[in-house]
Amino acid sequence: MIIMEEQMKENETAIREKSRIGAIIVESIPYIICVLCSFSGAGYFLVSKVSLNKGMSRYVLVTYGFAIGTLSTALLAYLFERKNTSKLTIPVLRNVFFLGLLGALGRTMFYVGLEYTSQTFASAVSNIFPVFTFVLAVLFKMEKLEISKNSTRAKIGGSIVSFAGATILTLYKGMKVLSVHNNTQSSHDQSVTSTRLSFEKDHWIKGSIILVASYFSTAAFYLLQAGTVKIYAAPLNLTTLSCLSGTLLSLIMTAILDHKAASWRLSLDITLLAPFYNGIMIFSLGIYLQTIVMRRKGPVFAMAFSPLSSIFAAIMGILILGDILHLGR
Repeated sequence: MIIMEEQMKENETAIREKSRIGAIIVESIPYIICVLCSFSGAGYFLVSKVSLNKGMSRYVLVTYGFAIGTLSTALLAYLFERKNTSKLTIPVLRNVFFLGLLGALGRTMFYVGLEYTSQTFASAVSNIFPVFTFVLAVLFKMEKLEISKNSTRAKIGGSIVSFAGATILTLYKGMKVLSVHNNTQSSHDQSVTSTRLSFEKDHWIKGSIILVASYFSTAAFYLLQAGTVKIYAAPLNLTTLSCLSGTLLSLIMTAILDHKAASWRLSLDITLLAPFYNGIMIFSLGIYLQTIVMRRKGPVFAMAFSPLSSIFAAIMGILILGDILHLGR
């Protein structure tokens, strides 16, 4: 009897331990997803910048990205949400249209700003993302502003720090602190560098303003996505519809602003990788996973991890593209 009682106690202890570990794993999932999204976001900055430098049309890149995102998410929706019973009502379809509009405008403005700056700078300015998300969430009553709570004070403090950091990045570049290139350059390299620095001075502020506008549009997109999934409880189907809406609207925009048939041609290089990477990792899986996190933790939590992309993008830029890291960044 004593032995049986001891075994029962051991079994109960083991069960409690397993349930505790399971609870920790479940609680950690949103954090893991946000870190992975930040890492894939850094790749998005890098791949997009290189493809644009190769001459790919920003409008075509947006259209291809949304089209591939539509196809990949539609496949997942068919596999996991084909028994979805949520109805497509007029409010849902209206939101889908605006999701496509915000997505198309936000991505296009991002590519324009990226062309004028660099992937490291663009990712660093994305620190303003949590600011826009927090302010919009409060305005649309998706986040309660309770000053007495420490969590609210932390969010306000973090928003102020993010805004200050983004402002400093826009107005101050600073001296060079890290570079993988040799200090000695040929006269040709110096000439190229001088020309590039002149271009940066002429376009830095313009690119910064466009990037900020794109981040505002994208923040509004995620908030609308989080609000829509509450009335249409099928995140994969919703992501598919928003990508489809973005595809159609960006296709119209491309037809108006880029008339060259050659712009649609893809080569066997980074210009082929970029649409697939952006479409699958960002427009499809990225939006879906962040929607899942926003359902569990709220939009401010999901966007609070965006500064991690700055670190990942800076490291990638230095190691892969040979970027120079300046003090202001």
